[in-house]
Amino acid sequence: MARPATGEGQRAASLDAVLARAGFTDVPRAVGLLGSGLPADVLEALTEDASRTLLEAFDGVGDPDLALLGLARLGDAASPEVRGRVLAAVVDGGPPCRNLLALLGGSAALADWLVAHPDDVDVVLRPRNGVAADPETMRTLLLEAVGADPRADVPVADGSAFDGRLDAMRHAYRRLLVAIATEDLTCRDPESFQPEVAGALANLAAAALEAALALARADLPDGGRQARLAVLGMGKTGGRELNYISDVDVIYVVEPAEGVEEAEALKIGTRLASGLAKMCSTPSREPSLWEVDPNLRPEGRNGPLVRTLSSHLAYYERWAKTWEFQALLKARHVAGDAALSEAYLAATRPLVWDAVGRENFVADAQAMRRRVEDHVPAAEADRQIKLGRGGLRDVEFTVQLLQLVHGRVEPSIRSANTLQALAALSATGYVGRDHAAALARCYRFLRLLEHRIQLFRMRRTHLMPTAPQDLERLARSMGSATEGAEDLLARWRATRREVRRLHEELFYRPLLPATARLSADDVSLAPEAAVARLGAIGYRDPQGALRHITALTEGLSRRAAIQRQLLPVMLGWFAEGADPDGGLLAFRRLSDELGSTHWYLKLLRDSSAAGERLAQLLSSSRYVADGLTRSPESVAWLDDQAELEPRSVESVMNAMRAMIKRKDEPGPAIQMVRFVRRRELIRGAIADVLDEVPATTGERVITPVADVALAGALRIAEVEACRSLGLDEPPSRFAIIAMGRLGGAELGYASDADVLFVHDPLPEADRETAEKWATAVSSQVIALLGSGGSEPPLPVDTTLRPEGRNGPMVRSLASYAEYYDRWALGWERQALLRARPVTGDEGLAERFVALIDPLRYPEGGLPAGEVRELRRIKARVESERLPRGVPPTHHLKLGRGGLADVEWTVQLLQLQHAGDVPALRTPSTLGALAAAREAGLLDNEDAEILQEAWSLATRLRNANVLWSGRTTGNRVDVLPAERAELAGVARLLGFPPGHANELEETWLRAARRARTVVERVFFS
Repeated sequence: MARPATGEGQRAASLDAVLARAGFTDVPRAVGLLGSGLPADVLEALTEDASRTLLEAFDGVGDPDLALLGLARLGDAASPEVRGRVLAAVVDGGPPCRNLLALLGGSAALADWLVAHPDDVDVVLRPRNGVAADPETMRTLLLEAVGADPRADVPVADGSAFDGRLDAMRHAYRRLLVAIATEDLTCRDPESFQPEVAGALANLAAAALEAALALARADLPDGGRQARLAVLGMGKTGGRELNYISDVDVIYVVEPAEGVEEAEALKIGTRLASGLAKMCSTPSREPSLWEVDPNLRPEGRNGPLVRTLSSHLAYYERWAKTWEFQALLKARHVAGDAALSEAYLAATRPLVWDAVGRENFVADAQAMRRRVEDHVPAAEADRQIKLGRGGLRDVEFTVQLLQLVHGRVEPSIRSANTLQALAALSATGYVGRDHAAALARCYRFLRLLEHRIQLFRMRRTHLMPTAPQDLERLARSMGSATEGAEDLLARWRATRREVRRLHEELFYRPLLPATARLSADDVSLAPEAAVARLGAIGYRDPQGALRHITALTEGLSRRAAIQRQLLPVMLGWFAEGADPDGGLLAFRRLSDELGSTHWYLKLLRDSSAAGERLAQLLSSSRYVADGLTRSPESVAWLDDQAELEPRSVESVMNAMRAMIKRKDEPGPAIQMVRFVRRRELIRGAIADVLDEVPATTGERVITPVADVALAGALRIAEVEACRSLGLDEPPSRFAIIAMGRLGGAELGYASDADVLFVHDPLPEADRETAEKWATAVSSQVIALLGSGGSEPPLPVDTTLRPEGRNGPMVRSLASYAEYYDRWALGWERQALLRARPVTGDEGLAERFVALIDPLRYPEGGLPAGEVRELRRIKARVESERLPRGVPPTHHLKLGRGGLADVEWTVQLLQLQHAGDVPALRTPSTLGALAAAREAGLLDNEDAEILQEAWSLATRLRNANVLWSGRTTGNRVDVLPAERAELAGVARLLGFPPGHANELEETWLRAARRARTVVERVFFS
């Protein structure tokens, strides 16, 4: 339509603006197209407002310029009658108009086909037999197109392919394809609609294969009925998730008809299969459909095109690789002899679900995915929608591996369709609901992206375009899924990242290879098989274990379903520990506590480490099992190695202070202090069990959290002492000095906290009041940390104070100075070697250290008389303090070559030489030992022997607690005599099963060698 003369410039500008807003990129050309032909007739038939509405309708199509050009071309190509129908539909502006514009602007290839076949425009204006078409309807339409009877057992075309029947089949196929594409391009929510479109394309492909087979039969005598041929769809065809243009993967199975030799049937079957493929791809007047790809067959390209059923089975049973069973998961009947297809599926399905039992099945599947990824050309890696990182293959491989591992005992997840299988995996608890929803959303988006890219030119590609105009058209064709090219690219990249993350979480689950290694009976937890397995792998009470299993797995809840996945593997992991029965019992208790939470079972199922770590902990350490039961939220740490690292003293102190600040009463406040200590102890214990109980835990974890607990208790005690005495401010400075193993930063899980309390009255304070206050503070600290309650106590021991139990609990700094000046004994000098300020007034602590340094680091060394006295006391300790009935060789603390031997030896060297060797002035046993070696006071061999014995004794004491859960009693310090306990401790220290005696021999040898050094260095 020519522009009106009146107000021509203004109207032209207005039209240009409308076209630009509608998305036209070549506005002058669009104006030219609107000036003649069918577009001009449309505008002529409309009012100006209606014309604007029509032009704005182009905004909803992928490429408005292409759609307008296609409309003009269609008008030129159509007969007057068809042109009139198109004109009426467009002028009406309803759904037929939207359908036509969407197709013309969404697919250049299908627009070309429509221009070449204008009489078929009704399939676009009013689509029929599109996405919702029944597969049988599609089959009927395509068979009728070649003159075959759809009801016949063996449909045969009524003429040769090259007598027009091939083009008729392809024309019928293209009509159905155009109907599907039209519905797809006009859908309001194309992402949600995508699975239905992919299913319709797969059904259409199956119908085309049936028609192609009918054409192939027409070229053979008697229609090739001497051979029964079944065509099975594989890949996306089998899964009913086909693309617009893609190779159609198939496998052929042939059987001879009655009275026909097998060789003859194979010959005919080969001709039929070859003919079928030719009908789909050979050049003709109508466009080819796609390539038929039979390379998923046994032996691939090197194998025969068709095989009998028995030949297929022989190959799969003997030669097939892991990927071939994965491929068979998608197999379904698509054409030919349906009964033969069903026989094939019935025979191969068990092989598919049993394949998981093959050696290295999971590793092979994972390696295959990596190989696919590695073969993507570097230039395409960042553009690949299908094969690259975060692409469609990541989703498909993930889903298929989960199906293959779990499908042998869970029939409901055996779908050939990716999204249906994913939904089933989620419903049965094999994939978390959030993970499944995210994967499904990403998969639909990627498939829609792939569809839109392929649909435009009907070319097989899986690469993201790079040209700006192509990206803009793609973004528009995605509907409301994206807004503009930049938004499309951003969403695509985010989708790739999310897919890759989920793929790596699910595809590399440690549960998968562990489950694959189990038999089907083991995985199913069938009672008889479970009892037999439990007994065989080391459970002492298989029947009792079965009761726990039943309690955890019975019912139809999601919780029970996930437990049924976890337990077959975790039972084996428990059995790798020293106490599988105890581990399972602890797991049941923990699951009863946490099983209803949203994260616990999901963590164990999805984490790369948490499940196996938990099993190791529960079956190896009652201390950790009890700790996790009391703090079940700590299980979440097992998924993150950083959470198992010791917290800094500052961070623990800050957490403790924040907690007690919210408590007004001393009881709740001290429970928070003790809670923080328990939390950090269980963190340290978990790390110990997982790392063979290193000797450094006392220094890195146990001592620092004891320091924090003392600081918290002192803070509370000072406030309470002021309150009880009616004081506004403390009348004295106060400090706590660590002694013994606390002072040396060598606490074990069962250690008390040895301390000294010191105070210094303020100048203006009343001395008696200050003394009362300091005594109240000391008593409060001991009571707060040592009393009963919901949190474990930290016993505070002050017996290393001057005069021991007979002396006052707390002294002023001046009183300490007077006592040490007049009465200090050799053993007190020795005890002070470990003195270390912990908390309180820093200035007071520094003055106390300055006071005791001359005592513990005497110039010129220790007098000979005091050395003799120390040796006498040591001999007396050995003869009097060793518990009755405990062999001296087995007591880790007081026995021959034990902790006391090493520590007294090192401390004697400190008393004798620290006045002259500053490096010896340390409360740490190993630190002083290293300094003595460096100073030449011990030779390297002696130092290494003492260090080995001390470190092993320290590890054994902690392992005793971790294994038994006991933190009190003499048995903590004794190498276990009972074989079961010794075995548990040995396993904690990294000895293999059955090597408990080796641990005992290792200790006896280390202690014996250390005692030899002690007798030479200490007692000589």
